[in-house]
Amino acid sequence: MKTIIETNDAPSAIGTYSQAVKVNNTVYLSGQIPLIADTMEVVSGDFAEQAEQVFKNLVAVCEAAGGNINDMVKVNIFMLDLTHFATVNEIMSRYFSQPYPARAAIGVSQLPKGVAIEIDGIMELPSIN
Repeated sequence: MKTIIETNDAPSAIGTYSQAVKVNNTVYLSGQIPLIADTMEVVSGDFAEQAEQVFKNLVAVCEAAGGNINDMVKVNIFMLDLTHFATVNEIMSRYFSQPYPARAAIGVSQLPKGVAIEIDGIMELPSIN
């Protein structure tokens, strides 16, 4: 059985998808881009500010699903410019504690709304006995 996860604390879907879908204890998070939930506008053109907003959006979706960002087991990071890799690592280290999730960082030629970064992932919620 699948449950659709929605929160007003993260940007609403801008297409035919859900913010996240939960199946049993696994949550599949759709890609988050640096939109501010209240305005649905891109936070700024600065890469670090965009990355920070993406992680804030991921936190909101994780919490709406009943977990937290440290429950993520797989993270996929899509960037227009891989030279920002160190910036992503620094910002990610403020949101995640060890052990870190598995991760891929992928250079792409274009992202929605002309943003510089998008992140999606998979979260495994702790079992409740």
